[in-house]
Amino acid sequence: MSGMTIRVLIADDQEMVRAAFRMILDSQPDMQVVAEAADGVTAVELARRLRPDVCLLDIRMPELDGLEATRLLAGPGVQGPLNVLIATTFDLDEYVYSALRNGACGFLLKDGAPGLLTEAVRAAAAGNSLISPSVTVRLLAHMAPHRSRPAAAEARPVRTAKAGPDGLVEPLTQRELDVVRLVARGRTNEELAAELYVTLSTVKTHLGNVQRKLAARNRVEIAAWAWENGICTGDQG
Repeated sequence: MSGMTIRVLIADDQEMVRAAFRMILDSQPDMQVVAEAADGVTAVELARRLRPDVCLLDIRMPELDGLEATRLLAGPGVQGPLNVLIATTFDLDEYVYSALRNGACGFLLKDGAPGLLTEAVRAAAAGNSLISPSVTVRLLAHMAPHRSRPAAAEARPVRTAKAGPDGLVEPLTQRELDVVRLVARGRTNEELAAELYVTLSTVKTHLGNVQRKLAARNRVEIAAWAWENGICTGDQG
């Protein structure tokens, strides 16, 4: 995205939230809010027509909620999926899991600092699914104890049907598990390389193998799988 303007669509039923997000994003030299929507149906229509670089969606919206809007814009089987960034609060954690399964590439806390918003949008536009690592990790870790609840226990790929990595058709190697654990802890590729004493290209190779074995579309799904299956239990951040 270097040298290009990141085009953003904002969807939230609260006008004050949309105004705040617009003010923050439009103040950035590399960002432009190209559309706003107060409900999910309008958001999907605008996103499909304008194809923004990032769709910033609230979860609770009239007509069509953010979960279903995410599925329509970025879910499995969608041709030319868009980058969807979910704006959420901790009391909606159970829904965030569904958003992830519907194709969301990251999460943002509404009450977070403006810098986190711009960081998250830039990361999403660049195709980097590990958005605001501390936020993503806190959300996933917070969800882990509740993964048996209905919202978190809906239909999943076979790869997560068992409670551990041995449930995979092709097991992860120990080094791949090390990578998964660090990804779930919010580490960047550079930090992975430094902590594992390997090159950046080796890290990318491991990540590619992990995504293939887990059938994961992005790093957020890798992190969710790790928390879901207790890979991070007992880890220190």
